[in-house]
Amino acid sequence: KQKVQVFKPDVDTRYAVERVTSHNGQAFEAVPVANAHTILNQLAPDTTVVAIDEAQFFDAGIEAVAEQLAHRGIRVIIAGLDVDFRGEPFGSMPALLCRADEVQKLHAICMVCGENATRTQRLVNGQPARYDDPIIVIGASESYEARCRDHHAVPGREERV
Repeated sequence: KQKVQVFKPDVDTRYAVERVTSHNGQAFEAVPVANAHTILNQLAPDTTVVAIDEAQFFDAGIEAVAEQLAHRGIRVIIAGLDVDFRGEPFGSMPALLCRADEVQKLHAICMVCGENATRTQRLVNGQPARYDDPIIVIGASESYEARCRDHHAVPGREERV
């Protein structure tokens, strides 16, 4: 049996501080940490698998932490959004993806048409958030929807492209 530890950024307070919860309600105990390097300090000596949730919210140190863990022989599983609500690369995810030994890209279902969703639509009062709105706003289904490329809207993006 493997010893698994789950970590998450302490800014993720959507459901419970010491749990990670999927949108379908599955929950697992997790250690909330203020920054990536704290993961190394909180690591139990017998841990063989480290799971890191919401990796896009961690500081750039998450890249070095993931590498250190992997070089110690610890299996590292990282989950996070590769693009932000604007459809732009999100935090350290691009660097983590290119260093990964294996990548599994999961898709949700578009809330408009039912096709594969590759984008996150942020909603403000039921309307798409503007391109220049803050990148990080913690929220759940009231603030975000899964969308396909065709139904993902970001007012103000066209001026930036």
